[in-house]
Amino acid sequence: MTTILKTLCLIPTLLLAVQSHAQTPPEHTLTGNVGLVSDYRFRGISQTWRQPAIQGGLDYAHSSGAYAGVWASNVSGNSYNNGAGLELDLYGGYKFSLTQDLTLDLGVLAYLYPSARLNSAPGVATREKYDNLDVYIGLSAGTFSAKLSVAASDYFGLNGTTAGYAYFSGLPARGASKGSSYLDLNYRFDLGSGFNLDAHLGRLSVRHYGELSYTDLKLGLSKEVGGFNLGAALVATDAPRDYYQAGNSAGQDAKRLGRAALVLSAARTF
Repeated sequence: MTTILKTLCLIPTLLLAVQSHAQTPPEHTLTGNVGLVSDYRFRGISQTWRQPAIQGGLDYAHSSGAYAGVWASNVSGNSYNNGAGLELDLYGGYKFSLTQDLTLDLGVLAYLYPSARLNSAPGVATREKYDNLDVYIGLSAGTFSAKLSVAASDYFGLNGTTAGYAYFSGLPARGASKGSSYLDLNYRFDLGSGFNLDAHLGRLSVRHYGELSYTDLKLGLSKEVGGFNLGAALVATDAPRDYYQAGNSAGQDAKRLGRAALVLSAARTF
């Protein structure tokens, strides 16, 4: 009888130990994602000439707060000349809590466009790459987040040599664009029944080339259905038409790459 009583007394302790172990986050976490969008918008500007994109990535996270990942999407060869029509992003950083409700995120992100080179004239490739390197700092509190990204390289290839042709119209050369910044503000509203409303405000400031600076807005509605996150978002910018449009030299068949549009998406995480 004494043995039975001792065993019964141990049961609550064992249950608490099992519960505590179950609540401990894993040391290593690996997740993947894949998605389809009707138009790939980066900072409000279409990267696919307002055409669909297939996207996907892998993310690794350590319980210490360190993380790393890779993400890829098709892009338009009209915007990223002479390349594979691919954007490959590599990133890593560290997240840690400042307070119970405030998290700090420090990291670096490389935007790579394999084999892509800027043209100095139609069909005339240079050695200049579109690749870009950002360092960033972010803060999040609940459903609000803010992030400031600063270009540690020339902003997508824009410098004193490429200023005349890096974008869709000529610019006077004013030196390097290293140090350009992007401020990213986001807030999520829980509407209930599984619906979320996401609001975004962004501001790009291009160093030495203020003509290229602009503000972008996004308002999106999303819901998870059958394991897929389905979304619809209105995206708009005040990006100057003279620079953020594409067409021939006579201005025919021009596409405003920053014009307002409804972007549909379907994504899954696994």
